[in-house]
Amino acid sequence: MPSRFRETIDSRWWRPFHNRCTIAVRLRLGHMVSMPRGDLFPDIAPYETGLLPLSGGHVMYWEQVGNPRGQPVLFLHGGPGAGAGAVHRRFFDPGHWRVIIFDQRGAGRSRPLGELRDNTTPHLVSDIEMLRRFLGIERWLLFGGSWGSTLALAYAQEHPERVVGCVLRGVFLGRQAEVEWFLHGLKRVFPDAWALFVEHLPEAERGDVLGNYLKRLCHPDPAVHLPAARAWSQYEGSCSTLLPSPDTVASFAQDRTALGLARIEAHYFAHDLFLPEEGLLGRIGRLTNIPAEIVQGRYDMVCPPETAFELAAAWPGARLTVVPDAGHSALEPGVRTALVGAVDRFRRR
Repeated sequence: MPSRFRETIDSRWWRPFHNRCTIAVRLRLGHMVSMPRGDLFPDIAPYETGLLPLSGGHVMYWEQVGNPRGQPVLFLHGGPGAGAGAVHRRFFDPGHWRVIIFDQRGAGRSRPLGELRDNTTPHLVSDIEMLRRFLGIERWLLFGGSWGSTLALAYAQEHPERVVGCVLRGVFLGRQAEVEWFLHGLKRVFPDAWALFVEHLPEAERGDVLGNYLKRLCHPDPAVHLPAARAWSQYEGSCSTLLPSPDTVASFAQDRTALGLARIEAHYFAHDLFLPEEGLLGRIGRLTNIPAEIVQGRYDMVCPPETAFELAAAWPGARLTVVPDAGHSALEPGVRTALVGAVDRFRRR
């Protein structure tokens, strides 16, 4: 059986858009719960790192990896607030790509950790543009998953002349229905993980899960905000893979990751992700001349596939790859392979 074929979509709503989007489906035998990463490029250290002062007292951590004279690609991490890690360097051929990775305001190695002041989507878009100018880059490829796909779209719509293309995974458009799904809808698929998530709050506070989590996450006492951050982050990690992955949950539970992710994510959720009123789909016409590769796990429960299909249908230059045996995580075997392939197609353009 060939490794890829065109999937037939029978749903009537899809037919009018089918000629505008290629649906490529990868087949893999079996599931690897331990998520071996041998199909990524080898580990590599940055050739340059730095700290860039931003507005509001924020300081951005950034690094460059790969070929200093290569084609620029910007990695945008998820969350918001999750931060980037060493494994994210490995999606790119270091002989070809000049890879720029940074931690967004309040996340990862940027300072101060978990800071919400002057932390909005327009601030992040401005930070990306400042980093581009600082590094002397004319145009770059954007690579982002989950919230990273949201931020990639927001930046590309604001600065389309600076973007040669987008590789997006686990698409999230920041709409209220998507936030409600994360906070409440996931109960339908992960009732056990959801129960642990809401049971961190006293019963009297469960009528407003987001508001009361945000209060706890912003509490100055670590004895209050850290347990709340772990509960929020472990909930997300537990729902991110097709099959249970203790390694994934453990990585989400680390204090620095949990605090940045949970506090900033709740802050953004409470403010409609600081996106324009018409939403990202409402501004999709700004991306008419920008090509995109969209990779979506068929069983992505954090960012369900419907959103990726809607984005691909609205974007003439988008190619959608559905991975049939994967959830949300970028490190699941089929998703990893599809992302590396998507980046390589841009390399060969």
